[in-house]
Order: sequence, then C-alpha cells, then structure tokens
Amino acid sequence: MSERFTDFERFADEVARLRGRMRALYADTRSASGLAEMELTVLTAVVNAAAPPTVAQIGRSLGHPRQVVQRAANRLGELGLIAFADNPEHKRASLIVATEAGRALKAADHARAQAVTKAVLGRIDSKAFGDAADRLNAIRCGIETYLKEGSA
Repeated sequence: MSERFTDFERFADEVARLRGRMRALYADTRSASGLAEMELTVLTAVVNAAAPPTVAQIGRSLGHPRQVVQRAANRLGELGLIAFADNPEHKRASLIVATEAGRALKAADHARAQAVTKAVLGRIDSKAFGDAADRLNAIRCGIETYLKEGSA
C-alpha cells in the first residue's frame, strides 16, 4: 500500500504552513514598523549584511525577483532608511547601505520581535529550533546544489 503523500510532499507542505505561521507570529511587530513586508525584509538584509549588498545580491539570497527588491529598496531610499552608494566593482549596480534612521528602525523592530520570540521560547524548547535549523540548512544546501547542477 503506497503512502498518500511522499515525505518530500509532506515536507513542502509543512514548510509552506510554517512560513505562514511565522508571518502571522510577527505580523504585529512588522506592522508597527510602518513598512510593507518586503520593505522590512530588504532593510533587514541590508542592516544584517557583512558588507553593503546590491539589489541583485539581496534578490538571489532571498529568492525574490530583482525588480521586487528594487521597488522595496527605492521606497526605503525615499523614506531615508537606506542610501545607494557607488559600487567600485560594477558601474550600474549600486551598493545599499542603511542610514542611521534605518538602523534605528530595524533595532526597534528587532526589540519587538525579541519579545515575541521570548514568549514562543517559553512554550517550545530552543534546542528544537536549532535542530530544525540544522536540518533545513542541509536540505536547502542540497536543493541549491541540485539547482546549480541543473543549470550547468
């Protein structure tokens, strides 16, 4: 007798459901920032980057089209939360840097999110999240390898 769903299908379903629950979990903190979800995502990517990223780098890293990231970055620039800087390695792909206002907004968002995280960790052991993150990382890396090999 065959399974109704394969393990892969069950996994994909759980990832989709988890993504929805994670969005709901932090919806109030996100709305308090006054930014759209993609704008906050781009600001987070810029603030947390080891070096100023480009729009294309953020898009590739997060799996979003460059145009979607560009619109969010443009809006963040209009709001004075990020600035575009010359990129010595590429004439047309500007580097994105967070302004002081952008870093402050992200710090306030992070503080609100930490309160939610603390409440969740009161119900679910943090080790479960570490184990899950390790497994998800291995799966993601395997999928990325497959995709790179498929496009070669």
